[in-house]
Amino acid sequence: MLYIFDMGNVLIDIDFKRVLGVWSNLSGTPLAHLMERFTMGDAFQKHERGEITDRQFADEICDELGIALSFEQFTAGWQSIFVGLRPEAIAVMQKLRSQGHRVVVLSNTNSLHLEHWPTHYPEIEQNADAVYLSQQIGLRKPDPEIFRYVLNKEGFSAQETVFFDDVPENVNAASAVGIQAILVTDSETLPRHFAGNQIT
Repeated sequence: MLYIFDMGNVLIDIDFKRVLGVWSNLSGTPLAHLMERFTMGDAFQKHERGEITDRQFADEICDELGIALSFEQFTAGWQSIFVGLRPEAIAVMQKLRSQGHRVVVLSNTNSLHLEHWPTHYPEIEQNADAVYLSQQIGLRKPDPEIFRYVLNKEGFSAQETVFFDDVPENVNAASAVGIQAILVTDSETLPRHFAGNQIT
């Protein structure tokens, strides 16, 4: 079997409010104002597909939020999204691989975060057979093509594949391709799933 894991809030806890909190402190702008204006809009999606540079992304987000930050200040906030690794998820990956299953990561991410998580959370790459990143592929979830891309690369059919993600739209898109897709709602989703579905 092929098991595909999203990264944020599946393997690593993330929190966008932490990002906005840093930007609020650095810019002197009320947090509530930033929370109202921040969206995962066009610039966000282009950055995750690798279509714009880090500095272009920073400029566009600052313009959208109406704040003035240096690129270094922007980056400091952007990297604060990461809270910590989910060891129970890593344990599931290890168990699956030890039993001969193929384990890969599929994440909507960007080059700024790529400078951060591999260093701070090396356990992810250490326990995955492959890592597929939106900004390197040029596609992002929930585009069905990103799932077909991974299936083609891995040589598995959709019926031989299980996918875990915390975003309902991504789960629905994977399901539409024929993949068994599981919505991750908290850190106990993976242990619960595999307790009820014996790993063999």
